[in-house]
Amino acid sequence: MPTGQDEQLADVVNREQSRLRSFIRRRVPDPQDAEDILQDVLSALVEANRLLMPIEHVTGWLFRVARNRIIDVFRARPPELLELEDLLPSPEAGPEAEYARAVLLEAIEQAIAELPPEQRDVFIAHEVEGRSFKEMAAATGVGVNTLLSRKRYAVLRLRERLRRTYDDMTKP
Repeated sequence: MPTGQDEQLADVVNREQSRLRSFIRRRVPDPQDAEDILQDVLSALVEANRLLMPIEHVTGWLFRVARNRIIDVFRARPPELLELEDLLPSPEAGPEAEYARAVLLEAIEQAIAELPPEQRDVFIAHEVEGRSFKEMAAATGVGVNTLLSRKRYAVLRLRERLRRTYDDMTKP
């Protein structure tokens, strides 16, 4: 038989569930993730109630927990990486696009080959192989800050070198 406290909890859930779902859906693109977060928040409310945690403003508490769960979901996910293929012209877009693609691929390969070996190794390990700086530091014995610096210099050199190719391709 439900107690008065259980009835109050059910009233809060019924009253706030729709607003909470909308709040979450506006911030989380995947409907399944949004529904999972909603269930997590409601479970946290039930758990807090079971542990007799004092919650003065239940609505504010629910939305704060929802915001924290949304942040947790985005932190746990690795950022979506753009593949080189996504950045280059499609070979199916015609002869001009196919030519531009070939020129760009050659320029990228050449620019990477021109990097000093330490910078090239870090750049390839991080960007192509997806290795973390911590993992590379453990494998090589080189400090994370040194690896970060090498990657930074590699990116700066690549930008400068590829800027020339871009300028050449976009000249009228």
